[in-house]
Amino acid sequence: MKLSFFHFRRHVSVPSPIGSYRMEILSLPEECEYEAYLPLEIRYIFRTYPEYKEKIRAILAQGKAIGVRTVLRTPENILKAVHTISVHSQKNYIITWLPKLLRDKHLPLITEHDRTEARARNEDLDAAIETILRDRIRFKRFVLIDEENLGITAEEQRFMTELSELIYPLAIDYSIFRVIGDNARERTKTAQTIIKALLIIGPIAHVLEKFAAGIGKVFAASSDDLLGESAELMALRGSGFGWRELAKRSRILLPVFALATWGAFSVEGLLEEKRFILGGIIFGLSAVALSLTTAIQSVFMYRNNLIRLSEEKKVFLKNHRDRIKLAILQDFTNPARLGLFLGVLLAPIMGIIGAVLGVMHNGWVLAGIGSTESIIAGLTVIFASRINEWRFHHKLKKSRLRRV
Repeated sequence: MKLSFFHFRRHVSVPSPIGSYRMEILSLPEECEYEAYLPLEIRYIFRTYPEYKEKIRAILAQGKAIGVRTVLRTPENILKAVHTISVHSQKNYIITWLPKLLRDKHLPLITEHDRTEARARNEDLDAAIETILRDRIRFKRFVLIDEENLGITAEEQRFMTELSELIYPLAIDYSIFRVIGDNARERTKTAQTIIKALLIIGPIAHVLEKFAAGIGKVFAASSDDLLGESAELMALRGSGFGWRELAKRSRILLPVFALATWGAFSVEGLLEEKRFILGGIIFGLSAVALSLTTAIQSVFMYRNNLIRLSEEKKVFLKNHRDRIKLAILQDFTNPARLGLFLGVLLAPIMGIIGAVLGVMHNGWVLAGIGSTESIIAGLTVIFASRINEWRFHHKLKKSRLRRV
């Protein structure tokens, strides 16, 4: 027997109050017996509330279809509300208050000073909270489809509302995942654009470095590093940090850049002296020195903000270790920041591997190693959404379906 179960997708290419969504539809009573093919939400209801199986079969037998509508992109009004609270009240943090607000309606602590500062910038913190609370359960809903044009009764409408309430735990889990992920992606669009360009520019720059000399060699060696640093700064700016704070933190970058340039010129001499491992380490570090410096600084910027939140009684943490852990988690909810950091970590390792294999004298290999950060960062940004979607749904199946 061939089932009529299918996935129907509608994508909206521009921001709107509606957003884009996916519809998963069940239209034949017989489909209820093929659990492996059912939407996760239907499976959850059948396992948690088995008495609803016959009720759903009865609806389907009357020529109706039941759909599970899932929002694929957080509506712009919610993203704006989250950003407003994060920047004007919670020191650029999201994970310290948003999950509690969405799941338990636990309001973040907002002071009168916060409200005054926000109003001075034409922002309303209380209205932002109301927006999030009003729309938090709209990410997953059941809809009834009248396939035979027989009309939908008030009782059937109430039944759909009842089904939507039954999947509340799934809907809240998904809304937390969706809003945090979309907020990070939306606020770092410029950084992600730069990183995607680096996926091509980085390798080309290092290939040109093989043929360049003098100042040209420095330019070729540094172009992707400077673009990577630009992406780092734009990612932090998109997360809410001001230009003045970033400029203050960037004073150290000039001497770091000079040191990285010196390191890049030193590699060739070290290779000629057969000091391959040291040459590989220096080459890898010089290729990512700027990004590594900013990555370390960003964690401490988030940590310092967390200290301020603690002083204002907005978060409660036991020790320094918890502050560092939370700062790292917040920083790397951002796929742009995560991709750059992974690239920074892998570049020195690739340099060491190249040195151990004795191929550091090959200009093409050097080009590949020097582009490690660009390649890893670009791939992370491109595939972050798909990987996160898979991890979330895999975790959801394990936690929600196996629990019942």
